[in-house]
Amino acid sequence: MFEFKEFPKIARLNREVIVTEKLDGTNACVIVSDDGLQLAAQSRSKLITPTDDNYGFAKWVQANATELLRLGPGHHFGEWWGQGIQRNYGLTEKRFSLFNTSRWGDDATRPACCHVVPVIVHGAPTESFKVADEALTMLTVEGSFAAPGFMNPEGIVCFHVPSQSMFKATLEKDEEWKGKSR
Repeated sequence: MFEFKEFPKIARLNREVIVTEKLDGTNACVIVSDDGLQLAAQSRSKLITPTDDNYGFAKWVQANATELLRLGPGHHFGEWWGQGIQRNYGLTEKRFSLFNTSRWGDDATRPACCHVVPVIVHGAPTESFKVADEALTMLTVEGSFAAPGFMNPEGIVCFHVPSQSMFKATLEKDEEWKGKSR
């Protein structure tokens, strides 16, 4: 009649965090089949194709298929950003930046057509919130790390390693709720 359900472990807040620049584009994902031979593309909410696209991402995936297969099987999430998308960042082209900095940050096998979101701070701080505030200050003073010289970056994403959770903070309107009100 009753089943025991264990309460989950709670990760400690003051542990390793990776703070990256939050790019203002559109969420995108390259999907490589389990056999590593086929590709698909998706937006945040659905699979996309060159005929039902999201800012040209599916067409870009198709055009870079041979190189993107090197990502290996799985879902490779990132941001599709640049010319014609949100802030534009003063770019004359679009870019795909992978989110998984631990896997792709320094990996020489990463396809040349892919970027990685810039890491602003990485470490095991004693105060996670202090590190996030420092990263926001760095963006305010120095501008975008992904597009040097662009002085209107969106914000940061804080990846809390022990809990495998992400949190974001924006430089503008961070206190406002996006979408549904609470």
